[in-house]
Amino acid sequence: MDIVDNLRINKLFDIYGKLLTIKQQEIMSAYFYDNLTLSEIGDNLSISRQAVKDSISVGVKQLENFEKNLHIAEDNLNIVDMLEKLKTCSQSNLIQEIDQIINKIRR
Repeated sequence: MDIVDNLRINKLFDIYGKLLTIKQQEIMSAYFYDNLTLSEIGDNLSISRQAVKDSISVGVKQLENFEKNLHIAEDNLNIVDMLEKLKTCSQSNLIQEIDQIINKIRR
């Protein structure tokens, strides 16, 4: 998994992590936030390295599925993009741009 994938999973974990089991949360947090190896996590939790790997794999798939269905991370990025655009608007176009954003959000 490259850095871009890790950043995406971290973002999804921030948003949807509480929807995972407590054990999955613990394992994913140790792996993605604490940067522990599979063996270190397994030793700490008294489970096999393979069980850690499987739990991470299932957790990542669940996070991706949550995003596929709920789009919270994608929507957050779109809102940030729209707000960045607002920062560059002239005062005279601001109300029009805000109206366009409101219409996009309502859809």
